[in-house]
Amino acid sequence: MEHWSIEDYKNFTNSKIKKKSKYRANKVSVDGHTFDSQKEADFYCELKIKLQAKEINGFCLQPIFILAPGLKYKPDFIIFNKDGSTEVIDVKGFKTKEYIAKKKVFEDKFNLKIIEI
Repeated sequence: MEHWSIEDYKNFTNSKIKKKSKYRANKVSVDGHTFDSQKEADFYCELKIKLQAKEINGFCLQPIFILAPGLKYKPDFIIFNKDGSTEVIDVKGFKTKEYIAKKKVFEDKFNLKIIEI
């Protein structure tokens, strides 16, 4: 019969437990940027290809918009299109009440629609 020390048992149980994120998305790093999900990282890679193919003028990662004093909104991307238009993109797996409220304030204040992917 094998006996484990308390330390051995803790090491064994801790190696089996992987902390899950709040919304079951795993953080992913690409090009030194950490994304909240694989879906968001994949979209970033698509944007890089579009930029290289000159399909878009550029894009910005997580710009900060001030909605009111002490209230900020950070979409995942802003895309600058060839026709001069911009798209505000939020890659969503789950819409929180806080996000829904900020989305409404953002769209009203800046007269821009958020595209959810």
